[in-house]
Amino acid sequence: MSRYTGPKARVSRRLGTNIWGTKSETIALDRRPYPPGEHGRSRRRGNVSEYLLQLQEKQKARHTYGLTERQFRNIFAEASRRQGVTGDNMLRFLELRLDNVIYRAGWGATRPQSRQFVNHGHVDVNGSRVTIPSYRVRKGDVVELRSKARSFTVVQWNSDVLDRTPPAWLAPSGEFQITVRELPLREQIDIPVREQLIVELYSK
Repeated sequence: MSRYTGPKARVSRRLGTNIWGTKSETIALDRRPYPPGEHGRSRRRGNVSEYLLQLQEKQKARHTYGLTERQFRNIFAEASRRQGVTGDNMLRFLELRLDNVIYRAGWGATRPQSRQFVNHGHVDVNGSRVTIPSYRVRKGDVVELRSKARSFTVVQWNSDVLDRTPPAWLAPSGEFQITVRELPLREQIDIPVREQLIVELYSK
């Protein structure tokens, strides 16, 4: 499955926020708080078009969850077909991805690292190995790290040092085991994205 492998700090500077949550992105944003490129420092920020704002919000969400343009568009299309608010449905589908659940549980430092855990077969869902990062968990599903992965130094470090508290829709049910208590609500999703602008972009 394709994924973005280019310079992360460049994307974060373009969008004005730390997308992948790495230290290098934080340093780059502090040292150069302006867009990348030859004219990044002198670019006028006042005249920002409505389309640019919408596009940036879409790119924030897409890069945050590690999706290609086609994957993201398919998620939006499914969200628009479901009952309820399209923007909320879209973010809920993104949050329910298996790699994101691993990240929210605190076992992976970043979503790309969590994605790698799933790709390498270190995650079980309801007792069965799942190797598809985009797998969508459901209410009541039990997600856990396999016994071999629990002893990894990086997993132990993430668990002890990051000390990330899972959101309310996830309930720890054992050591390196978590249960999907309920489907996430919009107020429980803390990514800095204005989903209404994404809806407006795709509705044109």
